[in-house]
Amino acid sequence: MNFEKNKILGIMSGTSLDGIDFAVVDFQLINGKWKFQINETQTYSYSKEWFEKLKFAAKLSKIQLENLNKEYTFYLNQQIKRFIDEFKITNLDAIASHGHTILHNPKEGYTLQIGNLPDLKNGFDIPIVCNFRVQDVKFGGQGAPLVPIGDRLLFSEFDFCLNLGGFSNISYEIEGVRIAYDISPVNTVLNFYANQIGLEYDENGDIASKGNIHFDLLGILNANDFYQKSFPKSLGIEFVFNEVLPIINRFNIEIQDVLATYVEHIAIQIENVLKNKTGKMLVTGGGAFNTFLIERIKKRNPNIQIIIPNPVIMNYKEALIFAFLGILKLNNTNNVLASVTGAKMDHSSGVIL
Repeated sequence: MNFEKNKILGIMSGTSLDGIDFAVVDFQLINGKWKFQINETQTYSYSKEWFEKLKFAAKLSKIQLENLNKEYTFYLNQQIKRFIDEFKITNLDAIASHGHTILHNPKEGYTLQIGNLPDLKNGFDIPIVCNFRVQDVKFGGQGAPLVPIGDRLLFSEFDFCLNLGGFSNISYEIEGVRIAYDISPVNTVLNFYANQIGLEYDENGDIASKGNIHFDLLGILNANDFYQKSFPKSLGIEFVFNEVLPIINRFNIEIQDVLATYVEHIAIQIENVLKNKTGKMLVTGGGAFNTFLIERIKKRNPNIQIIIPNPVIMNYKEALIFAFLGILKLNNTNNVLASVTGAKMDHSSGVIL
């Protein structure tokens, strides 16, 4: 089968737990350059029950995780069928699904995305590409970030691509070599504290904008060893539970002050990455809707032209790029860059069901 002009369904569930993103994308390889058109899109929010299951899954035992993996794979299979039925999707050539990250500790040689078991393919007669991260960890890499190959090949007009999701990560070229890495937690922390006051998230950063920065807390957050490490480097939810929340919870301060302080922390860490750099930066992910956070990033990076794209790209860029990783895998083309993950070589990652 020729995978140079195809319709792929990309699926992404991020660590911020805002739901499962679906995007149907037409890809075409023209004169050696990939072109894409995003068509039908949808996000299915997690029920309260699934939200709670996934939020604390990193604390489960091995057997409990295996059971959750089976349950989530069945659930994801049903959500894919729901999307296809709801939007009357026809003529799909393949599906590419990231699954949901529960554990990510490449230093110890493991990463776990649930929802990638063979049962995911039940009822489908087209290829499903999944489990994109495991091979990279086996090759000595971080298993993340995986999006930069898409940044390079689909969004080359931008000097930097910044994603503000559960974590912030950035991708850019240095002397023709793509590099990328996680910067800091974002919505995993902001949403956690918004949840404490009964909100799903802090819309537009309105609550954070009314708070005061707690400078002692800010100083401790900024002093974390992770920020001194050189790339490649990546973060998992364990970092939030083990190193961020305990520090914040030591301080008995109002939620709005926690949010204001943490927004400033995010902006400072992005500033540290962009120091002395100029150019155009594409900003995507749920955090791009947080106008207060974007204001603080702009304030700290006056030499960077920040571009917020249309809402479809903003919301579905990761689903788009996992669709792209899928088509690259089906063509047996490299879809992971060693310069980004630290693996021993570029490679074509993912499992084809």
